[in-house]
This record gives sequence, C-alpha cells and structure tokens, in this order.
Amino acid sequence: MAEIPPEARALLESDALAHLVTLNPDGSPQVTCIWVGLDGDEIVAGHLFPQQKLKNMERDPRVALSVESKEANEMGLRHYLVVHGRARVTEGGAPELLQELAQTYLGPGTKFPPMPDPPPGRVTHITPERFGGVGPWAGG
Repeated sequence: MAEIPPEARALLESDALAHLVTLNPDGSPQVTCIWVGLDGDEIVAGHLFPQQKLKNMERDPRVALSVESKEANEMGLRHYLVVHGRARVTEGGAPELLQELAQTYLGPGTKFPPMPDPPPGRVTHITPERFGGVGPWAGG
C-alpha cells in the first residue's frame, strides 16, 4: 500500500469526479465516472445496483483512477492524479456512503439517493499502490 500524499488526499476529498478503469473479461478497459471519498488510507465509492465495473473488480481487482484538479502547472496544464491500486467490493453500506459523498458532490443538506428505501448496494475499497499524473503528488 502506498501512502496517500496530502495534496492527493485533498483532491480525492474534493468534488472532482474520478474516472475508474476496470478490466473487462477480454482484457479491454471499462471506464466510468464515480464519486469517491476516503476511508483512512483507502479510496471508497458506493454503488446501489449491479454494474459491469463491480463484476470486473470482483474478477480482477486491478484498477486505475484518474482525477482532474482545478489547479494548473507553470505551463498552464491542468494537474491530474492517477492512482493505480487494487479493489475489493463489500456488500452493503452504499446508501450511507452516497449520502455522505452527496454533501460534497451535490451540496450540504442534500438527500441522496433520492428514494425512500434504497437497496444496500456495495462499496468499493481501493488500496492505492502507486500515484502518478501531473501535480504535487508526482513531483511536478
């Protein structure tokens, strides 16, 4: 496990969407945008319904995330964080996590998911193995 640099931690706790890359059974990439947060040194995301990304991570835990920052370097290029890691998917807890993340992504006081009795869903826990991209987390 790689320690999350403070600047990367701040970006992962912001309202920036993350692009999650998983591997399909044929080895091709599957990409989706997700909300993310932190639980200690793990990156977490909630999912209410069964999706291909969940099947992919259960079969092959290797994942990559990219997150674009609002900051830029001296050449004017946007900073972005790339996280390579391993995912594990646990049962339940998705509505509670999504409610917490909605406060950042949609605004304080938001109720999410907007349904009376959401399914328990699943939570993805990503253990970072290395960081890259452009920004202070990559030395540049």
